[in-house]
Amino acid sequence: MRLAARRSSIETPRDFAPVRAFARYARRVSLPKTCIVGAGSSGIAAAKVLSQRGLPFDCFEKSDRVGGNWVYRNKNGMSACYRWLHINTSRERMQFHDFPMPRDYPDFPSHAQIARYFEAYVDHFDVRRRITFESEVRRVARRDDGRFEVTVALDCYAASPRLETRTYEAVIVANGHHWDPRFPDPPFPGRFDGVVMHAHAYDTPDVFTGKRVVVLGMGNSAMDIAVEASYVAERVVICSRRGAWIVPKYMFGRPLDTIFVDPRVPFRIRRRIGEAMLAAMVGDLTRYGLPMPDHRFGSAHPTISGRILDRMTHGAITYRPNIAELSGDRIRFVDGTEERADVLVYATGYKVTFPFFEPGFVSAKDNDLPLFRRVFHPDIPGLFFVGLLQPLGAVMPLADAQSEWIAEHLRGEYALPSPREIAKDMERERAAMFERYVPSARHTMQVDFDEYLLELDEERARGRKRARA
Repeated sequence: MRLAARRSSIETPRDFAPVRAFARYARRVSLPKTCIVGAGSSGIAAAKVLSQRGLPFDCFEKSDRVGGNWVYRNKNGMSACYRWLHINTSRERMQFHDFPMPRDYPDFPSHAQIARYFEAYVDHFDVRRRITFESEVRRVARRDDGRFEVTVALDCYAASPRLETRTYEAVIVANGHHWDPRFPDPPFPGRFDGVVMHAHAYDTPDVFTGKRVVVLGMGNSAMDIAVEASYVAERVVICSRRGAWIVPKYMFGRPLDTIFVDPRVPFRIRRRIGEAMLAAMVGDLTRYGLPMPDHRFGSAHPTISGRILDRMTHGAITYRPNIAELSGDRIRFVDGTEERADVLVYATGYKVTFPFFEPGFVSAKDNDLPLFRRVFHPDIPGLFFVGLLQPLGAVMPLADAQSEWIAEHLRGEYALPSPREIAKDMERERAAMFERYVPSARHTMQVDFDEYLLELDEERARGRKRARA
């Protein structure tokens, strides 16, 4: 009877409330603290999710505002944004699932509208106060006990920044991969006497006024720069190693990336549909003066442009194959033709770099960093990457889903597969990627937007079951 009475008295709400409060406190203080490197479009997604899930974190951003690559003339000098840039992924496919873009935005908003959207995002979810601005992460190192020491330069633009080292259980890398320009390696033989610039340095077409311009590359930036230059330059030539599939932004009156995107439809069928649609809407690329791609549609990142074909048909832009040699004020191409040029623009992509890691700790040689589902480092527990992938679509919704996955893991709600299963999964994923895409530093972390989200949902469900077990 006394035992029963004691149990009854313990379970009264008044006596049990402190126990419940202590349990909540214990869970809170035992959750791992995370450092988020960067507050671009991926970093703010991670900050929002960790804040919502009650996980302690610090987020450091080198600039004075959020948005990263989408901030025009960003203070940190890392943005590749140019004056007339618009997104090439539609608004519906780019927006975060829990924060739609304003309905008065166009289908393809400008960089200024996207930057305002990110500002509104961090204010809506009240995470701006959780971000430390003008703070550069200088060093991230792993201690023997598995935790990370992060050295940050606070007030990094001051004459004497204040260095501070903090300890974390986890690190989320969200520093982006479109800020460190990559030039042809090895360089082309010879010397060019004109202006040489990378697409990353491009701002407005004024620099091309009255000039003879050669643009190397067939990606979105190369096409945009060539088109903008064609309105002010004396002559514009675009050249490349191989051809690319040119995809219009609209088809049947709708943004193209909203059509035939169901990941449950096998890729081979979606490829055939895409090829048929391009044949009907664009036709033979050689009629525009462009080379036919040496690969099937979907085997390389396509170029999305509604303007390049128009300028080609009006003779405003001329195509040449790859550069063979530089010779003073002339450029010779592999087909033997030559062009006199004043400006040479390398739209040759970016290097994936992590300046805060020692190269022997983590690096991406040839832009290749194998990860479990593009998030978990297989050999370093507690080290995660958000947005380090190249989707056929926008990064933002994927970064949000990745952040939710990381939060589940940090809270103990998701358990990883065994190391052997992780290695097998990574091998399968990489084999499929390298089989599908043409060999290139551009295709080392390529994913299909819808397939990736579907497979990530399935893996999270399996991991929740493992955690409960």
